[in-house]
Amino acid sequence: MTRADRIVIVFSLILLPLVYLYTWQPETRATEARITDADSHSRIIRLDHDQTLHIHGKLGDSVLQVHDGKIRFIQSPCATKFCIHSGWLKFDGDVMACLPNGVYVEVFGGEKKFDSINF
Repeated sequence: MTRADRIVIVFSLILLPLVYLYTWQPETRATEARITDADSHSRIIRLDHDQTLHIHGKLGDSVLQVHDGKIRFIQSPCATKFCIHSGWLKFDGDVMACLPNGVYVEVFGGEKKFDSINF
């Protein structure tokens, strides 16, 4: 290892944490959710009202629970149940989907700082 290699490594070890601290943004709590069903019909709901939603999909109804500003799948007719195991969505930009049933959920709200990395 040459002296130049050591300088590059030290410079990188100093620069990378600084870049991380400069670009890191605290997560913003979501206030709304967009729910898209198997027929590509979307609806937007507020997360400040506790409720249970039945969303019709390709295989049957998926059941979503909204509680305390969060949303999650609690029932789904799919075989793997990955959507149920994904847990609560609560931060701006979080997404989950039940692909076999064709149900998609995205939560949003707050101020988006980087348009190119948010969807």
